[in-house]
Amino acid sequence: MDAHRSLSFCLCLLAAQSIQAETLSELLHLMKRLERPFGRTLSSRVRHIHRLEEMLLNASFRGHNLTLQTNSIQSLVFKLGCNFPGLSLSSATLTNASQAWAPHAMQFPAELTQKACVTSRPAELRLIRIYFFTADLFQDDSNSSLLNNYVLGAQLDHRPVNNLQKPVNISFWHNQSLEGYTVTCVFWKEGAAERSWGAWSPEGCSTEQPSPSQVLCHCHHLTYFAVLMQLSADPVPAELQVPLEYISLVGCSISIVASLLAILLHAHSRKQSDSISRIHVNLHGSVLLLNVTFLLSSQMAPLTVPRSVCLVLAATLHYALLSCLTWMAIEGFNLYLLLGRVYNVYIHRYLLKLCVLGWGFPALLVLFLLVVKSSVYGPREISFFNSQENGTTFQNVSMCWVSSPTVHRVLVMGYGGLTSLFNLVVLAWALWILCRLRAREKALSPWAYRDTVMVLGLTVLLGTTWALAFFSISVFLLPQLFLFTIFNSLYGFFLFLWFCSQRHYSEAKAKAEKEAVSSSQMTH
Repeated sequence: MDAHRSLSFCLCLLAAQSIQAETLSELLHLMKRLERPFGRTLSSRVRHIHRLEEMLLNASFRGHNLTLQTNSIQSLVFKLGCNFPGLSLSSATLTNASQAWAPHAMQFPAELTQKACVTSRPAELRLIRIYFFTADLFQDDSNSSLLNNYVLGAQLDHRPVNNLQKPVNISFWHNQSLEGYTVTCVFWKEGAAERSWGAWSPEGCSTEQPSPSQVLCHCHHLTYFAVLMQLSADPVPAELQVPLEYISLVGCSISIVASLLAILLHAHSRKQSDSISRIHVNLHGSVLLLNVTFLLSSQMAPLTVPRSVCLVLAATLHYALLSCLTWMAIEGFNLYLLLGRVYNVYIHRYLLKLCVLGWGFPALLVLFLLVVKSSVYGPREISFFNSQENGTTFQNVSMCWVSSPTVHRVLVMGYGGLTSLFNLVVLAWALWILCRLRAREKALSPWAYRDTVMVLGLTVLLGTTWALAFFSISVFLLPQLFLFTIFNSLYGFFLFLWFCSQRHYSEAKAKAEKEAVSSSQMTH
């Protein structure tokens, strides 16, 4: 009888070892399949990654941990209990870590298992950690660049882990220069993209750089993590964030009120048939739309609104900016016609053609982008740095805007640069004509005040202050930020002042002409 029991035990032990060996072999085979560069469709990637997670969570093995490794993927499984004290893992302490891989580490707080142990007292919890030393499996619609091309992931059993009081700390070391880049700790948000199986999001993570060779991420949930690298301008100190936001909010609000008043006054003006006045009305309308959409985009955090809403808001903001820039260029073109070619130029359906250009052309550009690649619009990160004794920390502010660097360079900076250059040339030419006219006058003093107002008005009307956007470099950065924010947030208000001065001048001129006619009739 004892012999039969011993034989049965040996057979069960051999069967268990056979099952364990088959499971480990299947896991390694699956990891190698994920490394293959060909034949991996989007659905197969997702299926294989989820299959790998499921098998790791259910794998049977001796001891408290299991480590599996292929050329570019490393999987670890840990058996945890409810008395979990926390766990710190580093590539330096891993026995199978390759020397070619850059150092990395993850630190899990003791709080990790608390929620699972409060609802039930499981005999065992599984913590899996998967390292992908290639970013091929996690390419988003924008083909974002990742630091070291590393993706580090973790999962606790089949339970979602989020809203941790103490964060999971993930360290990425590197030996490359990050000058000119903004680094942001992000996580893989599954189902947040159209053509890829997910997108990178900074929600729930903060970024810190304790040293030039380390990026430290603090995240309050478990998933796949990485460090997003984006080309950026010079960093902005964190202490300037609140003043710049306050100036933008106050300036745009004033401009919105001023633009509304200008449009209402134009609507009740007697010169409604004047094409110049109607061009001004359209410029006021584009500035009003720009200010409203900018405030909505900056005040509504992309993390709190659906992706579709953020996309529509970003596209509308881009359209409003392009339309505003186009109407500024139209103002310059109209000024050229008035002063350069002929004084009473006539173009058939002139205003209709300008409206098609000012409102229709930007709409075509934005619709084209939405049809070809709508992912060019979405959350855009703006980084502020805070220098401390123990390193540099970064605070990211999100807004719904153009997320594609190429589109931003071409259809924001390029479009705005051409508009500013054209209007600066028109402004310089108009001032040259003004100086020639005044040179013929012997008494210049009576005209000095009006000439000054005229120069300032033309500068505002043509939107030349937008050229300040091209001085955000080196020592000019901080002055440029404040000057650009002040002048362009109040652009609608300055336009309103120009409108009031022109209206006052027209009324005074009409009154003087009326008095001259009356006096001439009395003399006769």
